Amino acid sequence: MQKGSLNKVLLIGHLGSDPESRFTTSGSAVTNFNLATNESWQSADGETKDKTEWHRIVLFGKMAETAAEYMKKGQLVYIEGRLQTRSWEDKDKVKRYTTEVLCDNFTMLGPKRDSKDSGQPEAETSGDDDLPF
Repeated sequence: MQKGSLNKVLLIGHLGSDPESRFTTSGSAVTNFNLATNESWQSADGETKDKTEWHRIVLFGKMAETAAEYMKKGQLVYIEGRLQTRSWEDKDKVKRYTTEVLCDNFTMLGPKRDSKDSGQPEAETSGDDDLPF
């Protein structure tokens, strides 16, 4: 890391859909999902305003496999990671960009979402050793 630089993201939000998982040609898991964070405030006229921000989350390795197996749409999750912007050319040769959060660590919050729901929070799942870079 360069002196004086920091790239750190901390988010708590709800999954917008079930995670999507795939495998690289080398067999490593990659999982993506959208995370919604919400902000509410009172306007000058006393009206409550709400804003939802969407974040694209990317996980690799064992963390990706765990997320794909246990996370579900609507689940509350805590994410730690860093921002990365990628670019590519679409089919019309237009350069496109996307900014993603590369997840270093996550914690599933709230009750489990299965029929054996005990009402207890999920345990933290971390996988810094599994990142491919």
